[in-house]
Amino acid sequence: MMMRRPSQPKTPETARDCFKRPDPPASTSCSPIQSKRHRCVEKENCPTPTPAHPTSTISSTSASTHAPPLRKCMSLNDAEIMSALARSENRNEPELIGDFSKTYALPLMEGRHRDLKSISSDTVARLLRGEFDQQVASYRIIDCRYPYEFEGGHIKGAKNLYTHEQILEEFLSAQQTELQQQQNADAGNKRNIIIFHCEFSSERGPKMSRFLRNLDRERNTNAYPALHYPEIYLLHNGYKEFYETQAEMCLPSAYRPMLEPAYNEAYRHFCAKSKSWNGDGLGGTTGRFKKSRSRLML
Repeated sequence: MMMRRPSQPKTPETARDCFKRPDPPASTSCSPIQSKRHRCVEKENCPTPTPAHPTSTISSTSASTHAPPLRKCMSLNDAEIMSALARSENRNEPELIGDFSKTYALPLMEGRHRDLKSISSDTVARLLRGEFDQQVASYRIIDCRYPYEFEGGHIKGAKNLYTHEQILEEFLSAQQTELQQQQNADAGNKRNIIIFHCEFSSERGPKMSRFLRNLDRERNTNAYPALHYPEIYLLHNGYKEFYETQAEMCLPSAYRPMLEPAYNEAYRHFCAKSKSWNGDGLGGTTGRFKKSRSRLML
């Protein structure tokens, strides 16, 4: 029969030693992970990093540890735009044309449309008589009434454009914009201007004027505030008032109202035609435009 050797009694120190984690292998440096798991026995095994700056330098520069706030760099073009906008908002400054480059050539008057620049019938008559030849290289008068109205009497030299398609073809086709750019370059200090009107210059004329300006802005988005047609006017009170005061400059010397009873059928036809535009032919842009009245857009 085998005899067992009597076991030695376990002391608290012996029990603790059984569960003691073995010492980690010695290393010449302490990695970030090892430094979290155990403390180094010898300080030389955990070299203390040398501060990048002396203590005196850190204390002297502690107040300026935060970098100054960044500011947007403003280009020369941005500065010119901001200056022009500030001038346009200043009531003491003269009105600037659409590209903010210069003041209007023709004298302006207070009109019913604050976003448009109105001129009087007398000013248009003076333009036709050549009194502004030193300032104006060319002008176009756009009559936005319906054809039967135009045929019943219009301003000499005016052109009848009453649909969006006609405005696009006349002003914003590729061929026309290239021609206009050349005309603007050849004009030098003189102006190439456009004057819109309808019967009373209350709806159709202003609508077409805004349409041209908005689309011109869209075509020149990457060159803001440049425009193909920066100087546009609106004839105050339209053809009716012009005929009443300048009948000798109308051809024929007559006035046919839009709601002339004899032309009811023609009125319905052209009214529907003028509202049928859906934005086709814009080269990918939509037919919806923001009717912004701000000085920035106009």
